[in-house]
Amino acid sequence: MSENRNFVLAILLSALVLFGWTYLGEKFFPQPKAPPAATQAAQSGAAGVPTAAATPAVAKPRDVNAVLIESGRVSIETPKLKGSISLKGARFDDLILPLHTLTVKKDSPPVRILSPLGTEHSQFAGFGWTGTGGAFPDGNTIWKASAPKLTPSSPVTLSWDNGQGQVFQIMLSVDDDYMFTVDQSIVNKGAGPVAVRPFGYINRGFATVGQSSALAGPRHDVDSWTIHVGPIGTFNNATNYDVNYPDLDEQPAGERFKSTGGWLGFGDTYWLTAMAPAAAAHMDAGFRKGGGAYQADYALDNTVVSPGQTNSVRTHFFAGAKEVPVLDSYMDKLGIQQFGNAIDWGWFKMFAKPIFYLLDALFKLVKNFGVAIILLTLIIKLAMFPIAQRQFASMAAMRVVQPKVKALQERYKDDKQKQQQALMELYQKEKINPMAGCLPIFIQIPVFYALYKVLLLTIEMRHQPFALWIKDLSAPDPLTPVNLFGLLPFTPPSMIALGVLPILLGITMYIQFKLNPAPVDPVQQQVFSIMPWIMMFLMAPFAAGLQLYWVVNNVLTIAQQKFLYSRHPGMKEAPSA
Repeated sequence: MSENRNFVLAILLSALVLFGWTYLGEKFFPQPKAPPAATQAAQSGAAGVPTAAATPAVAKPRDVNAVLIESGRVSIETPKLKGSISLKGARFDDLILPLHTLTVKKDSPPVRILSPLGTEHSQFAGFGWTGTGGAFPDGNTIWKASAPKLTPSSPVTLSWDNGQGQVFQIMLSVDDDYMFTVDQSIVNKGAGPVAVRPFGYINRGFATVGQSSALAGPRHDVDSWTIHVGPIGTFNNATNYDVNYPDLDEQPAGERFKSTGGWLGFGDTYWLTAMAPAAAAHMDAGFRKGGGAYQADYALDNTVVSPGQTNSVRTHFFAGAKEVPVLDSYMDKLGIQQFGNAIDWGWFKMFAKPIFYLLDALFKLVKNFGVAIILLTLIIKLAMFPIAQRQFASMAAMRVVQPKVKALQERYKDDKQKQQQALMELYQKEKINPMAGCLPIFIQIPVFYALYKVLLLTIEMRHQPFALWIKDLSAPDPLTPVNLFGLLPFTPPSMIALGVLPILLGITMYIQFKLNPAPVDPVQQQVFSIMPWIMMFLMAPFAAGLQLYWVVNNVLTIAQQKFLYSRHPGMKEAPSA
């Protein structure tokens, strides 16, 4: 009967991990946070940084193309980015990802990650200075560009002369992925010193005013207990996932962080916009809300620029897809602290990242993400097979000594201490570890949860087809008998839209249960009878890639059980009452 308990325990613990581990992990094992400043920032911002409160709420969003023609622009063209920079205010406010579309349809438009002020779901970034001793550029300043196009091989310098002896320059360059380098400099040709403080900001607009509360938030994704979406940053080498949009709704002044190096911005499930000052820079950074937007911003130390001197600072600005190798590479190439943590791997990061890189290598080898998932499942199953063998051997040995165990329990039923001592002596004599049967459960849980996070978070699976009707492994299985496999003209709710893969999941889990000896306990019998069908419904809304993994894992487990039962035939006998 112990193997039945173990199997039920495995399923229950897996479900607990799948649906509750993140909450429990954050509650009892919180991620380290960077220490916040002693006081929250005032709504006026840190040392004059333009605030979100200055961004007006949009009653009716304007068309993006209409806004883009209102000011001069420098076009952006790289293998992974297309867009432009506004010469009014030197804003990054027009950027699309041509390699990523909104849907799997052939005519689907590309994902837009930056959009100008006044458009629906606007998001833009800017860099500037505050200070004293001269006039400083602002959101209405018209900059001059050294060239009409920014590419990986051709940087562009924006310049503005304030007419008082100071010349401001922003030199822009971009790599072949998603990273811009922003070099801000001020040349003081005047007669007196100028005090300056460089800053940067990312402004993210709300949804259209008047929409329902369910839609009145940032454009792309909603924060959940499994995926952190929204404000994110690394301060003093510790990544902070604790600031959320609802926090800023309640406290618009937000939260400030003092940090040497680091980065901050906004993340979605698959996309990221983030700013990273130089590793040695001291920044006052944080998040706030006001007017019609949320904002992430930072300000660096004050610097006095004497006559004839030049002051320069460098910031890296990322706007693009959260591709794991790309994010990790910036930690080494540019020294950006914990930039790979822009993907919230969760508590089992030590398992998740190796699993991702193995899955990615398999995908590159076979060119089909579904096949890669199947191969990964097989590899994990083979790696754990020796543990499963020891588990079966231990349970078989426990069955052999079960009569002796019952005899000792009866003999010392009134003395629990002596009973436990006698049982331990019996286990030692028979060389049995009573906990060996539970070991595979606690090994499989972090591996399963890590794979779940990999399939849920990594953009590499987004819009990847498998076979036949499965065109997107990151979306639920679309083929369901609830609407007669699409013959009826309606889309059922996700919880009852049982696709083929969730149905196979329930069937294979049921077969697993049937292979085990029937438990004597009627409560266990009921659990065994309903558990497969409960899991079938619970898994229906999840990504087809995760469903595929579970189905394949169940099939391999069935084959493993048949093999191990053939080696331990006594295990198939029903336990005595």
